[in-house]
Amino acid sequence: MSKVVLITGGSSGIGKSIGEFLHHKGFIVYGTSRNPQTVLNSVFPLVSLDVRNVESIQAAVAKIIATTGRIDVVINNAGVGITGPLEEIPTAEIKNNFETNFFGPIEVMKAVLPQMRQQKSGLIINVTSIAGYMGLPYRSVYSASKGALELITEASNMEVKSFGINITNVAPGDFATNIASGRFHAPLIKGSAYEVPYGMTLKMMDEHVDSGSNPDEMAVAVYNIIQAKNPRIHYKVGAFMQKFSIVLKRILADKVYEKMLMNHYKL
Repeated sequence: MSKVVLITGGSSGIGKSIGEFLHHKGFIVYGTSRNPQTVLNSVFPLVSLDVRNVESIQAAVAKIIATTGRIDVVINNAGVGITGPLEEIPTAEIKNNFETNFFGPIEVMKAVLPQMRQQKSGLIINVTSIAGYMGLPYRSVYSASKGALELITEASNMEVKSFGINITNVAPGDFATNIASGRFHAPLIKGSAYEVPYGMTLKMMDEHVDSGSNPDEMAVAVYNIIQAKNPRIHYKVGAFMQKFSIVLKRILADKVYEKMLMNHYKL
C-alpha cells in the first residue's frame, strides 16, 4: 500500500522538490500552501494550511485522514528566513519567525500524532537547518528557531518511540531556492553601527543561496530517510564545508570557532 505523505510548504522550493520526487516514486503526496488556489502547476494536491493557525492545521490533517484513512509520513518543511542585527529586528518579527519555524511544526506534530498512535506507525521529518547548529551573525533568530526545533525533535522522538513512531530531522545547508525573497530583512539603516558589516553579510548570504545546491538533493535525502528501517535522529544535507562546520564546532574551543566564523563573515 502506498504511503500517505503530508508536506507543509509544498508549493515551492525544497517542499515542492520533495513532493514531486515522492509523487513519482508512487507515494500519495499532499502538500500545503496558505493559498493553494494560486498554485497552478503542482503535480500533487495542495490543501490550505497556515502553520501559524492551529485551526487550519487541524482542518488540513482531518481532511487528509478523511480522504485516505491514514497519514504515514509528515515533513515539516514550511519555514521562513530572517536576518538582521538582533538589536534592530522588531520583536514582532522575531515572534512571527518562531510562530512559523518552531511553534508551527509543533502544532503539526500534535495534530498528526493521535492518528499515528492509532496506526502504531508513523514518521515525522522536521526540516531544520545547518544554521541551527551554531549561532550565526545577523541570523541569530533563524539559528535559534531552527536549533530549538532540533532539540524538540530529540526529546519528542524518545516520547513516541514506543508507539512505533519515529521523529527525525534533516538540516539543509544553502540550496538554490526562493527563500531569500520571502525572508524578513531588518532594513539597512543609514548611519547605524551595523550598517557596513550587516550589509556585507547580507550580500554574502544572498550569494550563498544563489549558488546553493539543487533542491533535488534534499528530495533524495528525504526519500532515503523514509526508506530507512531505523532512521537516525539527525541528518545533514549540503556542501561538505557546511556539514564539516558542525564537526568543527564540536572539536574546537568556543573562542577559536567564533574567530573562524568572524573571519568567514569578515567581521
